[in-house]
Amino acid sequence: MQLTDDQKQQVAGWVGTGAGLAEIQKKLSEDFGLTLTYMDVRFLVLDLGLAVKDKVVKAKPVAAAVIAPAHGGATAEDDFADAGADVGGDLAPGLASDAAPDLAPGAAGGVRVELDRLMKPGSVVSGTVTFGDGVTAAWSLDQLGRLALNPPKPGYSPTPEDVQAFQAELRRALERRGF
Repeated sequence: MQLTDDQKQQVAGWVGTGAGLAEIQKKLSEDFGLTLTYMDVRFLVLDLGLAVKDKVVKAKPVAAAVIAPAHGGATAEDDFADAGADVGGDLAPGLASDAAPDLAPGAAGGVRVELDRLMKPGSVVSGTVTFGDGVTAAWSLDQLGRLALNPPKPGYSPTPEDVQAFQAELRRALERRGF
């Protein structure tokens, strides 16, 4: 398949505006009457020396959707949104699957953090947390530093003090494991 110089410039313009391969494939069919497979379009773009830009998808904070503010003043939602930013920047990928779980000593509020031996799929590190009121919830931290909390009861919200203690204990437990 041969494209004219004008057609090549048009394809370069589409790539320059952020069009993906599927969109370029559709435009080639509509504008030039060329029916190409997705792989053919990929090769065409490579042959022209162009690079398709990946579209950036903004992720919603998972913890904000999981924890509803139930207390006056500061909200647990704000504290959990900060937790991913505080811890996520220092994480290294991977964790030995035969490592023993870490129990943080439980400072303020009697919060205990435990790291899983085997990480949950899609997470860099995961574990459980037992809050001062005795409720145990699963947590995980993904590659982008987002912290997710999965309480046993829908709508459960720990106290702001427990959230702060959880952040501190999680940080200590991760540091002990070399994160």
